[in-house]
Amino acid sequence: MSHLHLIAEFPLTWVIVGLLVIVVFWFVALYNGLVRLKNVAKEAWAQIDVQLKRRHDLIPNLVETAKGYMKHEAGTLEAVIKARQTAVNVTADPNAGPAAVAKAENALAGVMKQFMMLTENYPDLKANQNMLQVQEELTSTENRISFARQHYNDSVRRYNTKLEQIPTNIVKNFVWDAFQHGLFHADLH
Repeated sequence: MSHLHLIAEFPLTWVIVGLLVIVVFWFVALYNGLVRLKNVAKEAWAQIDVQLKRRHDLIPNLVETAKGYMKHEAGTLEAVIKARQTAVNVTADPNAGPAAVAKAENALAGVMKQFMMLTENYPDLKANQNMLQVQEELTSTENRISFARQHYNDSVRRYNTKLEQIPTNIVKNFVWDAFQHGLFHADLH
């Protein structure tokens, strides 16, 4: 009779072990999904960083070209350099989040917009080949920043949504050092 008893319990033991294995694989899959989404968001942020650095590198060339033509606009040129340096410093700060970077970059964009409007008053400057080339590169970079920002915001939205959805939010509460990425908002005014 003890033989029959072992045979009757054997399938139940395997069912329990099988269920535990399934739960472990499910848990690992959810965790790995969070890791993947977090890394995609970090990679997207790195792309924004690359494009912002490219913009920061172009601005001194633009200002240097304009200096010879815009002698009476020294205050504007200094404001551009100061806003650029602030943006460079904030972008280089590893503790600065998207909100701080966006604030500095929006301030820089505002000063650059004012600068570009002033260049309209200087026809010789507008015709300068170096100025035209740098402006074209800057416009291209602005487009790249826009695309990178859109990709970042999409990645962050997917990541943050996944963190809040059931059952992933249960997994994150057990083992995940979760943090919510902030979106990168540009001031388009």
